[in-house]
Amino acid sequence: MYTPAHFDAGPDAVRELLTRPGAANLVTMTSQGLLATLLPFVYDPSVGEHGALLAHVARNNPQWSEPAAGEALMIIQGADAYISPSWYASKAEHGRVVPTWNYSTAHVYGNLVVHDDPAWLEGQVRRLTGVNEAGFEHPWSVDDAPDRYISGQLRAIVGIELVITRIEAKAKLSQNRPDADIDGVIEGLSARGQSESAADVERARPARP
Repeated sequence: MYTPAHFDAGPDAVRELLTRPGAANLVTMTSQGLLATLLPFVYDPSVGEHGALLAHVARNNPQWSEPAAGEALMIIQGADAYISPSWYASKAEHGRVVPTWNYSTAHVYGNLVVHDDPAWLEGQVRRLTGVNEAGFEHPWSVDDAPDRYISGQLRAIVGIELVITRIEAKAKLSQNRPDADIDGVIEGLSARGQSESAADVERARPARP
């Protein structure tokens, strides 16, 4: 991943991408060519040296049964947003500004392990559900559904574990702009209701001298 030094994501930004509820594109090179699937995941830091991403796919999805050649890749995307040059204080000063796009992303590489075990799958589904239901007033639980129904659903999926070997991460969040321009970006994003992107810019703001 091309990452200029000022857009390099630090440990806190990487941890945020790994642990926030979301989905990632699993990409594998196989004998059938490149295969890709968007999968919700949970991060387990206790696995191996760098942790693992746990997910599942439909049993009918060929990606789990086609062996991956070398490392597999999961691409995690944080909030992203168009940045208008009209938000920059610099526009009024000299006009030498252009639009850009803010985003944060992590390319997570690792060895792919397939789990076709009901106990592992149920554990993964429970963890995934717990992470995504945590913000609800009345969170849904796997136990809310009949056991027989859940057993049938588990038979229709296969577990995926990406044991992480390395992570390349980038946070392009206006860090290269003057402080007044960053203020304008935060104000502009907030006015458009893009509060998550605005918060990311504020967190990434370089320390004031």
